[in-house]
Amino acid sequence: MPAALTSSSLPLLRSAVGSLHPTSAVASAAIYGSRLATNSQTRSFGIKTTLKAQEYISKLVKKDKTQSKEAEDDMQIKGPSPVKDRILNEMPPELRTPIFPEPMRPDTMDHTWKTSDLESLDIGATKHRIPDLISDKIALWAVKNARKPTDIFFRNKYLHRSVMLEVVAAVPGMVGALIRHIKSLQGMRHDGGWIGHLLHEAENERMHLMTWMEVGKPVLWERALIATVQTGFFAVFSLLYMVSPRTAHRVVGYLEEEAVTSYTHFINEIDAGRIENVKAPEIAIAYWNLDPETATLRDVVLAVRADEALHRDTNHHFSDRILAKRESLFEDMEHLENKPHIRY
Repeated sequence: MPAALTSSSLPLLRSAVGSLHPTSAVASAAIYGSRLATNSQTRSFGIKTTLKAQEYISKLVKKDKTQSKEAEDDMQIKGPSPVKDRILNEMPPELRTPIFPEPMRPDTMDHTWKTSDLESLDIGATKHRIPDLISDKIALWAVKNARKPTDIFFRNKYLHRSVMLEVVAAVPGMVGALIRHIKSLQGMRHDGGWIGHLLHEAENERMHLMTWMEVGKPVLWERALIATVQTGFFAVFSLLYMVSPRTAHRVVGYLEEEAVTSYTHFINEIDAGRIENVKAPEIAIAYWNLDPETATLRDVVLAVRADEALHRDTNHHFSDRILAKRESLFEDMEHLENKPHIRY
C-alpha cells in the first residue's frame, strides 16, 4: 500500500469519497482544459487520472471496511471522540478530493496499455549524450563511478537495485523545483515553466518506488543503507544545484541513462527466467493504465524504463537550455498550438 494511503488515512479518504460533488467533472474540465471534459476516464474524482486509478483508490477504501467496522463498534461502546469528529467536520473542501499522481505520458490515459504497446515505444534504450564541456565529463565520470558500488553490492538483485535507484532518482526533481521556487519568489518573476515539470518528475520517481515496494521487500539493513545513500545524495545534489544547475541537470541526465540500462538488464533477467514474471501490482496497473488481465512485472519494468528515458532527455535538454541562456519554456511555446495564456 502506498505510504500516502496508510490505514490511518483511509477513514478520512472514505469520508472524502462520500462527500464528492456530482459536478466534479465540470470543475476538472475548467482546470485542465476542454480535452478532459470529453475524456470518459476523468469523472468520479474530478481530477486528471485513469479509471483504474480511481478503482485502485476505491479498493483501498473497501479494504479498510473491517477495521472501520471495529472502530465504529468501539465508538458505540466508548462514545465518539470529540477531537476526531471536529477534525472530520472541519475538513476543508480541497482535501476531500483524493489526488492520484499523473503518469508521465499524457497518452497513458487514452487507452489500456498492453505489452505490445510498451515494447513499441521508441525510447532510445542505448541513447547517450557525449560530453562536450569539462563539467559534463566530470558529471559522467561521477555517475559511472557511483554505479560501481551498486553493481558490487546488489549484483543481480534487480528488485532491490530498483528500490535504491528510485530512492535516489526522486531527489533531483524535488530539489530543483524547491530551489527554482525560492529563486522565483526572490526575483518576483515567473520561473519559465520548469517547476511543474520538475515536481512531476519527482512524483513519478516516487511512484516507481511505491511500485517496487509492492514487489520486493528490502530487509532492515538494506533500508538503512538506502536511507544513508539518499541522505548523502540529497546534501551533495542540493549544493551542486545551487552552485551549477546546468551541471546538476547533466548529472541527472547521465543518471537516467544508467537507469535505462539497469532496467534493460532487468528485462533481460526476466526474459531469461532468472526473475519470476509475476503479476503486476495493482498500484502499477492503476498508474500506467495497464491491462489488468495480462499485466506482469515485465510490463511494469517496460513502463518504468520508458519514464526514465523521458527524464533522461528532459534533464539533458534543461542543461542545454541553461547553457544557451534560453531557460524560459514559454518563449518556445509561443510557436506551439498549446501555448499558455499566462506565464507563471
